[in-house]
Amino acid sequence: MTLARRDLLAAGLTGAATLSLGTKAEAASSDARIATHQGAQGLELAFTANAPSTPTGLAISRSGRRFVMMPRFDAKVPYTLGEVLPGGEVRPYPDLPTNQPDPDRPQAHLFHVPNGVFDRDDTLWCLDAGLPDGAGPPVKGGAKLVQIDLAQNRIRRVVPLEAGITPTSSLNDLRVDIRDGYARAYVTDQGQAGEGAILAVDLDTGRVVRRLAGHASTASQKGLLKLVEDRAVLQRKGEGPARPVQGGANGIALSPDGRRLYYAPLIGRHLYAVETAALLDPETSDAGVAAGVTDLGEKGMTGGLATDSEDRVYLALQEFNAVGRRDPDGSVTILASDPRLIWADTFWITPDRWLHISAAQVNRRPEFNGGQDRQEPPYAILRMKIDADPV
Repeated sequence: MTLARRDLLAAGLTGAATLSLGTKAEAASSDARIATHQGAQGLELAFTANAPSTPTGLAISRSGRRFVMMPRFDAKVPYTLGEVLPGGEVRPYPDLPTNQPDPDRPQAHLFHVPNGVFDRDDTLWCLDAGLPDGAGPPVKGGAKLVQIDLAQNRIRRVVPLEAGITPTSSLNDLRVDIRDGYARAYVTDQGQAGEGAILAVDLDTGRVVRRLAGHASTASQKGLLKLVEDRAVLQRKGEGPARPVQGGANGIALSPDGRRLYYAPLIGRHLYAVETAALLDPETSDAGVAAGVTDLGEKGMTGGLATDSEDRVYLALQEFNAVGRRDPDGSVTILASDPRLIWADTFWITPDRWLHISAAQVNRRPEFNGGQDRQEPPYAILRMKIDADPV
């Protein structure tokens, strides 16, 4: 039986209990321990985003400009990338025409942007999955990385991802690592049927390599049920029966030195890691990459991941409306829980050591509620102080 959120929190508040997430069998075999962080500061509201659709992605520039990414789960989404204005309104970014899908000019238009990040030069990079209607084969040439110049509010560069995708790809999360004479990006593909992969991109040459396709660590795990707001997340297609949501490789994060990539499936309770050098190395076979995957043990059912300068991995614990953290010794701690954190999704750490997290409300979308849209804009972005710097 899945552990209820109220049971976990009640146990943690005693100050004595440590609990593992998942089934009893999983708990018995897991090395990870879950505990409530004693004396942790709670979450507070950072700002709201009155977005026209589900804002899964979040990125904040050093100058304080705030952006949300709204995947086109269906064709009705008016724009997929937006900037949050001081009053909470969200305007299409860089403009509305760029946000209109155009299969005839796929490199110049945005189709389905689930996430974006800033590099060390404060340049915005956005991931476009190339899906104008949330599903089906990506538009030819539509899957790409888009580099945007904030000073001029225009697209500076496009890096095609065509070589790394399949007809059932659903690209989800992005990390960009530009340092020490190299420029790389890493992308998760959660797959439309739960068969995931990781894309490694050489930003200098544009080379894209698809890795860990078909590997257990990138696949949607069988027999698991995601619970959010104390309800099972079930999807119904057409007249068929309601089925548990699926999702392969989803959240990713980089170690501070850039040598290790952390990742996890959307439907899966374990955290995995792989050495980044192997992902782009032409001398390393797919089997060699797979042999280097490390199972880091249980971490709960999560959405997004993030790392800080101490190599601690932050966990969007969706089942508990909570923020968790995995320390290098493998211990997992619940830092804070908040009923406003509905479908905890993307993290962003600012230089002043505020950890931000988006409440995306994905579980309230119509496809998970018999056609009824239960989302309630504006969407909350919460934050809490941490004791380390961003990576």
